[in-house]
Amino acid sequence: MWDLSSSFVFSENDVGKNRALASLQKLQELNNAVVISTLTTTLTKQKLSDFQAVVFTDISLEKSLEYNDYCHNHQPPISFIKTEVRGLFGTVFCDFGPKFTVFDVDGEEPHTGIIASISNDNPALVSCVDDERLEFEDGDLVVFSEIQGMKELNDGKPRKIKSVRPYSFTLEEDTTNFGTYVKGGIVTQVKQPKVLNFKPLRAALKDPGDFLLSDFSKFDHPPLLHIAFQALNRFICEFGRFPVARAVLNPMAAMFGGIVGQEVVKACSGKFHPLFQFFYFDSVESLPVEPLDPIDFKPLNSRYDAQISVFGSKLQKNLEDAKVFIVGSGALGCEFLKNVALMGVSCGSQGQLTITDDDVIEKSNLSRQFLFRDWNIGQAKSTVAASAAVSINPQLKIEALQNRVGPETECVFNDDFWENLTVVINALDNVNARLYVDQRCLYFQKPLLESGTLGAKCNTQMVIPHLTENYGASRDPTEKQAPMCTVHSFPHNIDHCLTWARSEFEGLLEKTPAEVNAYLSNPSEYATAMRNAADAQAKDNLERILQCLEQEKCETFQDCVTWARLRFEDYFVNRVKQLTFTFPEDATTSTGAPFWSAPKRFPHPLQFSTTDPSHLQFIMAASILRAETFGIPVPDWVKNTKMLAKAVEKVIVPDFQPKEGVNIETDEKATSLSTGSVDDAAVINELLFKLERCRNNLPSGFRMKPIQFEKKPYNQLLMEVNANVIS
Repeated sequence: MWDLSSSFVFSENDVGKNRALASLQKLQELNNAVVISTLTTTLTKQKLSDFQAVVFTDISLEKSLEYNDYCHNHQPPISFIKTEVRGLFGTVFCDFGPKFTVFDVDGEEPHTGIIASISNDNPALVSCVDDERLEFEDGDLVVFSEIQGMKELNDGKPRKIKSVRPYSFTLEEDTTNFGTYVKGGIVTQVKQPKVLNFKPLRAALKDPGDFLLSDFSKFDHPPLLHIAFQALNRFICEFGRFPVARAVLNPMAAMFGGIVGQEVVKACSGKFHPLFQFFYFDSVESLPVEPLDPIDFKPLNSRYDAQISVFGSKLQKNLEDAKVFIVGSGALGCEFLKNVALMGVSCGSQGQLTITDDDVIEKSNLSRQFLFRDWNIGQAKSTVAASAAVSINPQLKIEALQNRVGPETECVFNDDFWENLTVVINALDNVNARLYVDQRCLYFQKPLLESGTLGAKCNTQMVIPHLTENYGASRDPTEKQAPMCTVHSFPHNIDHCLTWARSEFEGLLEKTPAEVNAYLSNPSEYATAMRNAADAQAKDNLERILQCLEQEKCETFQDCVTWARLRFEDYFVNRVKQLTFTFPEDATTSTGAPFWSAPKRFPHPLQFSTTDPSHLQFIMAASILRAETFGIPVPDWVKNTKMLAKAVEKVIVPDFQPKEGVNIETDEKATSLSTGSVDDAAVINELLFKLERCRNNLPSGFRMKPIQFEKKPYNQLLMEVNANVIS
């Protein structure tokens, strides 16, 4: 019965069954592509040789030593992971063999820099442009490319650097006889493999080495816990039982399950630095402060007995009667919902849990949002998540909503709603929504649990009224805004490419369709507003609307493919050709200096090819999103590369003709592009006349669908492909 409060795969019908057999079906549902088998007989050492990595949980120290010796000495070594959770204490031990190679220690992209100069010295001094600090370290290996003049460094050979400064470093190489540096060049960090020499458990128990600290206020805890866990194992070995309690608490199990799962990935992939070797964690501060009567810890033969044995029945009653609001039911929302259901939160007669999310389930969600299955694709996330949580704990009192939390829904989430809450849990993926919820919690003095993830990184923050600062009280430093001329014409790092891609996405797929709808909803009022403004922005808005509804109007999906193909030509061919026509490779500035000097990099136009996967990915993502804005059904064949290539080949692409006298912004102090000025209202009147004629040819009730950039497959794909192709 105690297992029901710490494992989501078990139900009350499974009480008395073998754990492995009872969990098989639900684990298999998570991913049918993974073969899962069970072993219910006695585990032998020889059976371990079938595996690359093994994880042990409930196992005696004696058996652990036996199995670990076998795994450590096996050829090749079998990665051995042992973990225990005992109440509010937990531990992980890793042994991946005598020589385990980590190919990528941190999982980050290699750091780069743009070279400004290289000296002919021993050692050589390499200086980089000063728009971004270098993130190299002494001893790093780097490779050079695109250098003009000192071509000897372009051989792709890794070289060690030292004396790293914010914008320079020295090269441990004599360059006195090399060619003289002229211009250009990129320096790129080379990831260095790291070999770890793991000790077997038997030796590590006596000489554990340095412990990984997770709480710097508890420097002395890991050594004590190292001894305490050994003493506990000795007690269990001698008496065959635990001293008092035997609780496995869900929050601790969830935490250590995540940690150990990540260690398995590290063991099998060689990516990210593994735990080396012991990790201890405790949460003794979670224990009740006030003294409790021993009878309060007495088991009640309920699924919450593990928690009652640690925290007492009074706290359990408070959890059951809590009124909780979870905002978002994505990856974090699913985890939180599972945890609160297992803990019995909002499962009492007075309890109420409200979860809201306006999104629907997509296939890409299934890899990380574990409450959803294949058959849930297209359904509301909050509704499916709530149903799954009830299957975990039928006593859960939950209401699922599909509303965004914001000023526009304060009629739903009104004052009475906020006043009655016990705690709010954020599971959001954007800062603005977090700040809004934070402000509501601040106003109504409600505790807020805030967190976020990014790959293998995460952050958490507990906001307690009158005790801690609120989420919005501290902000990250404002990111340096790249000059618009750099982003649009002279990008020289991936951040510039991403900024440009995001700007194009929002302009084409969100802002322009929204402007179209604003015009179509009330043409006369919109026209009056544009005439009154009579500025460059008004002209730009009208030109974009006219272009969308006339020159680039889409009525079929083939029209969307045509639009996407011509966009590719405009972005990656014509604009580059125009730029290099206006500023040839030998162009100079007004002072006579080379125009194409660091950090500017001379660009080269692409040649579109249906055999290039990134080119077709751009066409696929762009045409699908364009079709969504016009309400055009997306055919299944668009995901077939051969059929998509045939559709693309039908598009007639006009030859590029360079234009004389084109004004390209080169002022790096400008943070927005100049749109010129309008001196005469006649231009706006002419555009409005053309728009009126165009509107009369539209179907009755025609509206476009603006697309907001969110974490959705084709949105991200288009932006990533945009950035990768332009870079």
